[in-house]
Amino acid sequence: MSRRPAVAVTGLGVRCAAGATVAQLWESLLRGRPAISLHTFDDEGTVVCPASAMTGFDPAGYLSPKEVRRADRSVQLAVCAAADAVEDAGGLHVEPVRRAVVTGTGYGGVISQENGIGHPDVLYAPRLMHNAGAYWVSARLGVTGPSLTISTACASGTHAVGEAMQMIRAGSADVVVAGGHDSPLTPTTALAFGRAGAMVTECEDPAAASRPFDVDRRGFVLAEGAAFLVLERLDLALARGARIHATLTGYGRTSDAHHLTAPHPDGAGARACMEQALADAGTTPDAVAHVNAHGTGTELNDLAEARAIADLFGPAAVPVTASKSVTGHGLGVAGALEAVITVLSVREGLAPPTASLTRLDPRCDIDAVTAEPRKIPGGPVISNSFAFGGHNACVVFDSPHG
Repeated sequence: MSRRPAVAVTGLGVRCAAGATVAQLWESLLRGRPAISLHTFDDEGTVVCPASAMTGFDPAGYLSPKEVRRADRSVQLAVCAAADAVEDAGGLHVEPVRRAVVTGTGYGGVISQENGIGHPDVLYAPRLMHNAGAYWVSARLGVTGPSLTISTACASGTHAVGEAMQMIRAGSADVVVAGGHDSPLTPTTALAFGRAGAMVTECEDPAAASRPFDVDRRGFVLAEGAAFLVLERLDLALARGARIHATLTGYGRTSDAHHLTAPHPDGAGARACMEQALADAGTTPDAVAHVNAHGTGTELNDLAEARAIADLFGPAAVPVTASKSVTGHGLGVAGALEAVITVLSVREGLAPPTASLTRLDPRCDIDAVTAEPRKIPGGPVISNSFAFGGHNACVVFDSPHG
């Protein structure tokens, strides 16, 4: 059997409240500076909650005014982040048919959907469809190979990155632009999550509203954004002299088959997913240098994930960061954004702190990184996404020289 090709990460691009560029995002994370404030979701000002909204976003230079009118805000964010990732990679150096796009989104064009209910215009359907981002990115980048969209709630972005790696391994593409996008900051979305008890609706300090693994957690903070990675066959990247941020070495995906919205309380599905990703990477738990947790700040997720991490790696045995404390929870973009963050951790040898985590829940037997960034040794780093629907996805990144 032929040896499967190794996969390099050669490009990164983001758009979110914590950073309009990868450098800005990394600085926000290292400083433990949450990009969260009170946000007014409706014109009447009756729905106001902490959120991570990207203020001042302008797609000019990436999309024409006509294109902006044809694309939901979520897609506009995606086009900008994907274009930045390709620029960071130095372009796409294979034939269009050997290029691919995989996008992940949980809510698609929900802003356009909500705004158009009862009075849709001629562009209503193409603005709200989940695969609109995949179309716009593939059209912009001249991709005539596979173009797919994955929607597995909060695991969508991670599934997109993992499935992109599988495309390269299978020989279906040589370069894949993979990532996630969501802009779900609508009054209906906020009211729904708030009434379900999953989302923070009020707190004394909005900036500290997202508190994964803290005894005073109150739920997740809704966010918007887009994040993309350029994945490339390692041999081709080396041959063209590309800068390689990291390698993508492992991917796991499992299902809890337990509950529509709650994770299995013993974390069995999450642990199995991490084990699968590490086995796929050809490594073992004791080699892992860092875990980027899903860490939503809901009690059910925090306890199940902490239990899975402690069971697999040992109690407080591996540094854990929950970056949603800074970025908020962007649903379909979350896993892709955290894949970018994990790549940066590998590249820089640093685990960012979990902002606003001041009192670790004693039921979470993990080594949470707090207050300051922590140096981590070389070795694989794993990023977790555990979603509504029981969808679990994990990816493993390592140094190009690992």
